[in-house]
Amino acid sequence: MEGGGVHWVHLICGVLLVCLSISSLVNAEDPYRFYTWTVTYGTLSVSGSPQQVILINGKFPGPQLDVVTNDNIILNLYNKLDEPFLLTWNGIKQRKNSWQDGVLGTNCPIPPNSNYTYKFQPKDQVGTFTYFPSTLMHKAAGGYGALNIYARPRIPVPYPYPDGDFTLLIGDWYKTNHKVLQQSLDTGKVFPLPDALLINGQTYSSFSGDQGKTYMFRISNVGLSTSINFRIQGHKMKLVEMEGSHTLQNFYDSLDIHVGQSASVLVTLDQSPKDYYIVASTRFSKRLLNTSSVLHYTNSHTPVSGPLPAGPTLEKFWSMRQARTFRWNLTANAARPNPQGSYHYGRIIPSRTIVLANSAPFINGKQRYAVNRVSYVNADTPLKLADYFNIPGVYSVNTIQSEPTEGPASVATSVMLATHHEFIEFVFQNNEKEIQSWHFSGYDFWVVGYGNGMWSTATRRSYNLRDTLTRHTVQVTTKMVLWAKHLR
Repeated sequence: MEGGGVHWVHLICGVLLVCLSISSLVNAEDPYRFYTWTVTYGTLSVSGSPQQVILINGKFPGPQLDVVTNDNIILNLYNKLDEPFLLTWNGIKQRKNSWQDGVLGTNCPIPPNSNYTYKFQPKDQVGTFTYFPSTLMHKAAGGYGALNIYARPRIPVPYPYPDGDFTLLIGDWYKTNHKVLQQSLDTGKVFPLPDALLINGQTYSSFSGDQGKTYMFRISNVGLSTSINFRIQGHKMKLVEMEGSHTLQNFYDSLDIHVGQSASVLVTLDQSPKDYYIVASTRFSKRLLNTSSVLHYTNSHTPVSGPLPAGPTLEKFWSMRQARTFRWNLTANAARPNPQGSYHYGRIIPSRTIVLANSAPFINGKQRYAVNRVSYVNADTPLKLADYFNIPGVYSVNTIQSEPTEGPASVATSVMLATHHEFIEFVFQNNEKEIQSWHFSGYDFWVVGYGNGMWSTATRRSYNLRDTLTRHTVQVTTKMVLWAKHLR
């Protein structure tokens, strides 16, 4: 369920917020970058034995997109699979063209032996992001990659430019074919435990740097269902950015990064010249999985040795306390003059409160996942198209409530309505045993609080209304509540 193992998070775990006001396109004068990608199957020994994977231009993971904020991306994608396919650009706000988000609520899937051209602009965004398949279980076979957005030369970043830049795509991996996993879920079976963790699609890799220099590590959790803890043996990590938000620059020995999340840290190679472990391990899992890479000092003649440095395993309160230390850097990149996108979110009164509670009911003999007792099913027509062209009968705005109620669960193409620029308070209630990742596709939100038990209006007194981060994906641990304010 976490991170949308079957990509329900792109519809807010079954809830699509439809903006009834469609922004018109604006002719841009920023630079254009053109790409042509071909998606195919391939066979690789990813975790010890050959298996089918999804390649983009023959690569797993797919090509790394390194762009500059406000660049216009024109990407023509050819689907050579035997199934419809879509890519979503995780965390990109789609400010100028929301029709390119790459989820079934917005786009039709690309049929086999067909192509589609994505046109989008990461406007006013700087940071570490990813892309991945949003249909079926394609993400279990690959098809994901890095999307790094750099600042324009005239826009300063709140740290010295690093001497190098490393991207680490970390995620759980399954030896089972993605079609078999899909069939298993379709029959109502529980999603299995992963078989391995990978870093950049491998069980072993290395990164080299010069002693005394500082390097940026861009870390993303591209898995399906598993949170990770990341650490570098003998080195402190200075957190500088999370999903496009510059952070207060605290130092960490290790970081929890949940499914769909990304972070950037600066690491100075200030230790004795030898090799050190880079480690990722699973969190809150029944079986502990580790994967490691090597940080190699270029003047090192000593290989890594000893056991892998240990990290936290089941300590959910530790993870929640760490998440509360992630704060916005209010002195970086001046705020906009209007409340939208500014540091004044705490002064805005929400128009309403929506409480979303997840559950795992059995419906017609099959286990499904639901929000406020409604298990979402995709319509044949993308909801955005149905809304734009006023096509009746595609979805209903009356099947899901804005707060949980008692009763049996049902199946529906459920939609909640919101108006353009509406400021909404969301409460995410996790009633299950597994941690959940909630993602707002094409949007971000302020994570103003975490806590235990049930939410009440008195809880608002504990909100961080000054310097919490804006994020596109946030974790909610078991039996906990997360409160988020959302502006768009």
